[in-house]
Amino acid sequence: MRRRLFVVFLVPLAAVLVLLGGAYGWAASRSVQQAFYTQQIGDLGSFVTSARQALHSGSAEVLDGELRRYQELYGTRVVVVDRTGRPWAPAAGASAPAALVLDEPTAGKVQLALSGRRGDLPEPVVLPWQFAEQSLVEPIVDDGDVIGAVVMSASVDAPRSEIVRQWIALGIVTVLAIALGLLVVFRLAAWVLKPVDRVDQAMEAIERGEMEARIADDTGPPELRRMIGLFNRMAEEIERVVSRQQEFALNASHELRNPLNALLLRFESLATGLDRTWDEDVEATREEGRRMTRILDTLLSFARGEGGGPLLEPIDLGALAERRVAAWRDAAAAKGVSLALHLDGPVEAATDETIAESALDAVIDNAVKYSPAGSRIDVTAARTDEGCTLSVRDHGPGLAGEELAHATDRHWRSARTDSAPGSGLGLSIATDLLATVGGRVRVEAAEGGGLQVLLLLREAEAR
Repeated sequence: MRRRLFVVFLVPLAAVLVLLGGAYGWAASRSVQQAFYTQQIGDLGSFVTSARQALHSGSAEVLDGELRRYQELYGTRVVVVDRTGRPWAPAAGASAPAALVLDEPTAGKVQLALSGRRGDLPEPVVLPWQFAEQSLVEPIVDDGDVIGAVVMSASVDAPRSEIVRQWIALGIVTVLAIALGLLVVFRLAAWVLKPVDRVDQAMEAIERGEMEARIADDTGPPELRRMIGLFNRMAEEIERVVSRQQEFALNASHELRNPLNALLLRFESLATGLDRTWDEDVEATREEGRRMTRILDTLLSFARGEGGGPLLEPIDLGALAERRVAAWRDAAAAKGVSLALHLDGPVEAATDETIAESALDAVIDNAVKYSPAGSRIDVTAARTDEGCTLSVRDHGPGLAGEELAHATDRHWRSARTDSAPGSGLGLSIATDLLATVGGRVRVEAAEGGGLQVLLLLREAEAR
């Protein structure tokens, strides 16, 4: 945003300054040149008068002295030519003007002047280095007859230096103005964006879990000050909601722990009266109890904000799927549905065991709920190009193409299954759980009908 402010404010300012500076430089160049030619024309007129008198008298001594002094003072060469176009210097000592060799353009101007026509003034140029030396030629007219011409060839070093000086001064002023504009825009951007930076810092703090982060600074434009007020009120509301959620999670996990412990103790008492044929069922029940305890511990840890996130460890997805299929087999059989497990060798994923189990349970529960009696649910653990995969494929009603995109939305249910019990949270819970360990859920229409849900996890690094 800071860069955009610089572009919006500074680029137009620089463009305006450059345009104004260019216009002023062009005007200054023309002004210096016009002043230079005006002075030259005035001096040239004076020499035409003197040259007319000298040509009448036939004596060039006075004129010769004037030309020499003028050249010494101003560095400007002046020569008088007669009506034949040759330098006129009958007097002794007038060899300097006579030695002057006229170049081709000047000779053409001389011929034009001797024909009675006055040449045009040189056109002003824009750039100083284009301002070159040019001769001015004025005819000498006496009683309507052209008796000669005065040729003035002045050095342009002085006006050229003046143009360069003005251009340098203009460039310095333009650079200073742009630098001043840069400073003003920088201060303006800092003033405007300071509240935005503080909002950004506060949001980062809230993201790190510092829910008490607020913005106390009251600087910046009124619109941004109002935004800061809204942000602080929003942060307070978020803190209140998160606090309530944490309190609920703490209370729920604590209140569930006591009846769970009592239930497990009662089960252990009952198990002592069972014979050895119940050993497998007793151990499975104990494992479910331990799993419930781990889930409550994880919930309690998250509610307290401890640990900073789930611990990723190499987990054998085949063994995990085998345990969960065994745990769900009786519930599925009660609905007349069978569970089949397919393993493709050892499949180790970098994940949290409790989170992976909970996500798989949510998907299996969804499949059992919507599978018709007599059908089969296939649970597969495999390694694919996308990593490690747990897939659950049922033969239920499935979902239409446009419904697949909403399958993981919270509280979403297909219109064809509204009559079935449920809240539409199973797949969304699995999606949220896997997101905490860097995994994801993909829902596909299974070939031959039904639905296939894939839990995609990162493969564990080789040890």
